[in-house]
Amino acid sequence: MSGFREPGFSDRQKAAQEARKNLLNKFKSQPGPDDPAVVAKRAEREALAAKRAEAKAARETEKAEQKRLQEEVAALEAARIAREAEEAVAKAAEAEADQKAKRDARYAARKAKRK
Repeated sequence: MSGFREPGFSDRQKAAQEARKNLLNKFKSQPGPDDPAVVAKRAEREALAAKRAEAKAARETEKAEQKRLQEEVAALEAARIAREAEEAVAKAAEAEADQKAKRDARYAARKAKRK
């Protein structure tokens, strides 16, 4: 058994050159931008992006519609509450007027009794 032999400078230089050559060959073997497969893949990605944008626009439209409906319901509820408050105020004013009329009638009856 022989021991481990460290690679020398020329071995390391050859390995680096081989690695660069392999990397260059790998880069050269890739298809160009006008290759039909690349063009088809790009078109597919663009179609997918367009579909996503369309779906997003539909979601935004749906959100806007939901918000509009919620605001409409809130406005109706606010109007109902205001109307009920107004009716309560009117009823309270009417009850107060009734009480005052009754009190005035009692006072007048007492005055009439004294005379």
